[in-house]
Amino acid sequence: MEPPMEPSGGEQVPGAVRLLDLPWEDVLLPYILSRVPLRQLLRLQRVSRAFRALVQLHLAGLRRFDAAQVGPQIPRAALAWLLRDAEGLQELALAPCHEWLSDEDLVPVLARNPQLRTVSLAGCGQLSRRALGALAEGCPRLQRLSLAHCDWVDGLALRGLADRCPALGELDLTACRQLKDEAIVYLVQRRGAGLRSLSLAVNANVGDAAVQELARNCPELEHLDLTGCLRVGSDGVRTLAEYCPALRSLRVRHCHHVAEPSLSRLRKRGVDIDVEPPLHQALVLLQDMAGFAPFVNLQV
Repeated sequence: MEPPMEPSGGEQVPGAVRLLDLPWEDVLLPYILSRVPLRQLLRLQRVSRAFRALVQLHLAGLRRFDAAQVGPQIPRAALAWLLRDAEGLQELALAPCHEWLSDEDLVPVLARNPQLRTVSLAGCGQLSRRALGALAEGCPRLQRLSLAHCDWVDGLALRGLADRCPALGELDLTACRQLKDEAIVYLVQRRGAGLRSLSLAVNANVGDAAVQELARNCPELEHLDLTGCLRVGSDGVRTLAEYCPALRSLRVRHCHHVAEPSLSRLRKRGVDIDVEPPLHQALVLLQDMAGFAPFVNLQV
């Protein structure tokens, strides 16, 4: 139950100017409330009816909402209040709501904010295909999306995203363990031309077939994370080297079937790879064991 509110912003000292007397849209909203953390806004709106109206006006004009600004945990009622009037959001991050966020909580927010370009639903395991369908259907300008650790994401859910989001350029599918090669192949055939960053990390069902098709359809790809993709091997990496001239970083740690010869071509191009060459690994091991770096003539 909220504490009772004062009817105004407080008693006015003769000759003084109250905060609320300043122009709201020209001064308070762009220069003051825009710098107040969301957590403090929740407290500020309890001060008086006037402050509540001011905070609601500010929230209605939000372009970026990150639930982490409220705290590590945010109640469902607080989220609903903070977003109830927002209709111009371009960025939305809801990771702190991962324990309870449902389709019923998210879908109305998506419906009111068709301008969304960046959405993070990392770890939100209570959602379903319905939420992703609403995002794909209602937010055609979507450019960046994180679905990391969302076990409910399967090939059918991803298909709608591939069909309806032509601007998608960055996608995080880390630990979406239901995804198989067929789903990734469909995605890159539909949206690969614009993809610049993709994470398929910790997806044991993704292998060389998906990586090779990805390479052939993603000429603008700059960042690819295959960490822990146990079925990815050297064939996939060689195809990346051949078809992805824009590649800047590649993550293949714990990809045990990726051999150094397939990575060397990418290293020569200056691609940042998270696995060191075998000689460097041996030198580091020797240094750790002996306590010093042995002299090695690398020109031999």
